[in-house]
Amino acid sequence: MSNIKREQLVVIGNGIAGISTVEQIIKLGGSFDITVIGQEPHPNYNRIMLSYVLEGSKTLDDIVLNDWKWYEDNRITLHTDVTVTGIDGERKIVETDKGMTIPYDKVIIATGSSPFILPVPGSDKEGVIGFRNIADCAQMLQAAQTYKKAAVIGGGLLGLEAAKGLVSLGMDVTVVHLMQDIMESQLDHTASEMLQRELEGQGIRFLLGKQTTEILGDARVTGLRFKDGGELKADLVVMAVGIRPNIAAAQQSGIKVNRGIVVNDYLQTSVPDVYAVGECSEHRGVCYGLVAPLFEQGQVLAKHLCGVEGQPYEGSIVSTKLKISGVDVFSAGEFMEYAEHSVITAKDDWRKTYKKILIRDNIIVGAILFGDVSDSASLQSMIRKQTAMTEEIYHSIMGTECAGKGKGKAFSLEQMPDDEIVCGCNGVTKKAIVDAVTLQGLTTVDEIKVCTGATRSCGGCKPVVEQILQSVLGDGFKMAGKQGICACTTLDRDEIVAEIRAKGLTTTKEVMHVLGFSHPEGCSKCRPAIHYYLAMLNPVTHQEEMESRFVNERMNANIQKDGTYTVVPRMYGGVTTPEDLKKIADVSLKYDVKVVKVTGGQRLDLIGVKKEDLPKVWEELDMPSGYAYAKSLRTVKTCVGSQFCRFGTQDSMGMGAFLEEKFERLDFLAKFKMAVNGCPRNCAESCTKDIGIVGNDGGWEIFIGGNGGTKARLADSFCKVRTDEELVEICGAVMQYYRETGKYLERTSEWVERMGLTNIRTAILDDPKQRKELVERIELALAQVEDPWKKVLNDEKLRGTLYQDVRPVSSK
Repeated sequence: MSNIKREQLVVIGNGIAGISTVEQIIKLGGSFDITVIGQEPHPNYNRIMLSYVLEGSKTLDDIVLNDWKWYEDNRITLHTDVTVTGIDGERKIVETDKGMTIPYDKVIIATGSSPFILPVPGSDKEGVIGFRNIADCAQMLQAAQTYKKAAVIGGGLLGLEAAKGLVSLGMDVTVVHLMQDIMESQLDHTASEMLQRELEGQGIRFLLGKQTTEILGDARVTGLRFKDGGELKADLVVMAVGIRPNIAAAQQSGIKVNRGIVVNDYLQTSVPDVYAVGECSEHRGVCYGLVAPLFEQGQVLAKHLCGVEGQPYEGSIVSTKLKISGVDVFSAGEFMEYAEHSVITAKDDWRKTYKKILIRDNIIVGAILFGDVSDSASLQSMIRKQTAMTEEIYHSIMGTECAGKGKGKAFSLEQMPDDEIVCGCNGVTKKAIVDAVTLQGLTTVDEIKVCTGATRSCGGCKPVVEQILQSVLGDGFKMAGKQGICACTTLDRDEIVAEIRAKGLTTTKEVMHVLGFSHPEGCSKCRPAIHYYLAMLNPVTHQEEMESRFVNERMNANIQKDGTYTVVPRMYGGVTTPEDLKKIADVSLKYDVKVVKVTGGQRLDLIGVKKEDLPKVWEELDMPSGYAYAKSLRTVKTCVGSQFCRFGTQDSMGMGAFLEEKFERLDFLAKFKMAVNGCPRNCAESCTKDIGIVGNDGGWEIFIGGNGGTKARLADSFCKVRTDEELVEICGAVMQYYRETGKYLERTSEWVERMGLTNIRTAILDDPKQRKELVERIELALAQVEDPWKKVLNDEKLRGTLYQDVRPVSSK
């Protein structure tokens, strides 16, 4: 047994800053017995992801970074729901509100920060909360069940994230901001204005230049009053006007504090053996509220405590790379221009992108990117290294031709410093990822995620992680990182499609036999996928294989848990007639339909139809199939548009019905939904559809990649068009490009993330020839489709096979 005495390290704070420092100490082999004291009753979780918990797409378990077992496995004593009241530097003990006295050799204060609550009358009323921890999320979620009007005070990142979450909960949300620009600490006026327009399109209202002087109401808040005398009704108020370092324990212990706990370049406080890291610390007069500096501080501190030689902490170049309500934003270094700066700008209103590069004495000192942040890693590196602007860099960033060289590439992964943080959520550097590949033999992003934590939170760094992986593995990347479409084969989607084309394969069994699938009959994953790929590649000659379809698609109706089925007739654009409504009512009564449900897609579900009654119900309805059971176009949701609405600028009902009738019955990789709005008020909710269309005075704006399901995603603005003909053409091209390049069961929300919005735009918008070819191919496929309900009614043998208890039914 080793006789080496292990020092007692106490970490006050169980957040990202403190635990990331502990993780670095463990990696460096530090000889400590570690005790962590946290105020909350939870293990370490990612506060960056709180907005996802608020909007409902993630739970607390999803955002936990280090679970209970991690502390146990690393022999870390964790005290939760405990507050430190003081540090006795002479006796070397930490005191808590629970009466504990914990001895230490070294202490790290990592208490983070708290939301700043405006000291205005009424700020203590019920319904006034901050937005900083999981408990705040719980309060907002509960309030949203009862109340409908919310005000968020503060137009910075936290305020906008809170507003996004509350809107997704169905609340009417107004952001109240003292300044005239939102996110003024990271963005200039142009980028701020563009972001505001995007967020307004998502349903968030703004009151700018407003100073809140009073919170109205008796016991509970009822509204806000402003300095100019104006008022705003609100029954929930979220304070997001800034943060205040948590320095109470340090103050009570006689440790030097200013705005934060004052530290030197090795994060030491004024008391020996006591350190501070993260948002609670103040280094060279600066308190950092962003994640990357916290990790940089933690790395310096971990090396210092472990006796490993390293550079001191000299401050951070602040950069921000964010996705705010689905909008990509990046800023680094200096972003407000003055006379001393040379400025390069490029603004594209059509694609909603903006670039701004600031140069001083020919050195790149700052940048802002909006919409397209693909250059963020290179720009951040250039600003950090004080890179001089050159012709090659200029043309690379601006996407223009460099004389004699074509389009240069100013940045490569080889140029990225080893200590560059790739994963901002978890503080993972490029070197950590490279070491995981070279020293531990890891070959996939998932393995790197488990080992280093990179990509395990928001996933925004995944493309860079993949690039590093590919750069290190070289030619071995594709084979090492490749996964087959199922356990029956090592072939991926692209290889199977290529083999079908090259070898002229025509049936599912033929594909499996020729390509050497391990199971001759395939499985429930690969059979439907191969069946789809065959039909997509050969729409004219492909023969239907019902045995390769899922049960709902074989039966042309959704099976319910009691064995009955749901019948959903088509209602083009959500519009029906009194005659069709009467037929639905008569059929529902005749065949004892249990429930008639109005759906979110603006049509009627007839729930509880017996299997043997399905053909008779279809025949008597005499309406087209609504394809609610299929991986196909489900609905095109519409508002009333210019036909009836006083705000409508375009005929949304007419266009919605046209698109639904044109593209119905075609097989897709997954279910497909559309919406058409007659004006930017977005009543038909285009922002959560696979293709969303918004009318305006000048034509239409097309959005793609939205999803309102379990993995919610707001659609990206794709382009604007002036005519109905352009709209239909581009919608058709997007659909076909998705059909041809997507993976089976991959929703467009995942497809856009994987393919990249810029690449999809390039393939469709920038290449008229390819767009025309895509439209021709989708028209060819559409020419082959037929209504499946009519097909059953006209095929006595098929009725006998699928609906065994059915007597033959004559077709109309």
